[in-house]
Amino acid sequence: MSQIGIFFGTDTGTTRLMGKKMAKLLGDDIAAKPLNINRASIDDLLSYPALILGTATYGEGRLPGLETNVRNGSWLEFLPQLEGADFSGKVVALYGLGNQVKYGERYADGMFELYQLFKGMGATIIGDWSTEGYTYQQSKAVVDGRFVGLALDHKTQGLLTEGRMRDWIAQIKPALVAAVEAQAEPA
Repeated sequence: MSQIGIFFGTDTGTTRLMGKKMAKLLGDDIAAKPLNINRASIDDLLSYPALILGTATYGEGRLPGLETNVRNGSWLEFLPQLEGADFSGKVVALYGLGNQVKYGERYADGMFELYQLFKGMGATIIGDWSTEGYTYQQSKAVVDGRFVGLALDHKTQGLLTEGRMRDWIAQIKPALVAAVEAQAEPA
C-alpha cells in the first residue's frame, strides 16, 4: 500500500519532532517515516500521492537553509530540484513553526513559501487552519483569513501543540487517505 510522505526542514530538531508526532497520530500503516528534506530527492517526494511538508521560519521570514545558518542545509538547498516538477494530482498539507511573540511581524512566513511553491506546481493544498488563539502582528501564511496549514508556536504556546496537531490530523487524514487509496486502485 502507498503511504503518506512526511518531509521537514529543521535545524534544532523541533520540526522533525512535530513530523514524528504527526506520523504517530496518522499510524505506521499509512504514514512513512518522516525524512529531513536535506536527505531527500525530488523522486522521494514524487513517489507519494499525499505529502505533509513542514518548515520553520528563519531570518526575515525565510525557509531554512545554509543562508539562514542551518548547518546541514534544508529547504533552500532542496528548492532547485523542484524546478519543472509537476505535483498535479498530489495532495499536500503544510505545517509551519515559528515564534509569534519574538517574530510576530513574520510569524510562520516560511510555510507560505512552501504553499506558494507547491500550489504553483499543481498540488492540491489541504489543511488550512484557523488564526484564532494566536497572537501575532502579521503572517504571509494567512490567506483568506486562515493559515495555509497548521501553524505551531512550540516556544510560547507549547501546551497547545498536541491538541492542535491532533485536531489538524483529524481534519486532513480523510483527504490524505483518499489520495493514497486512489493511487493504490488498479487503473
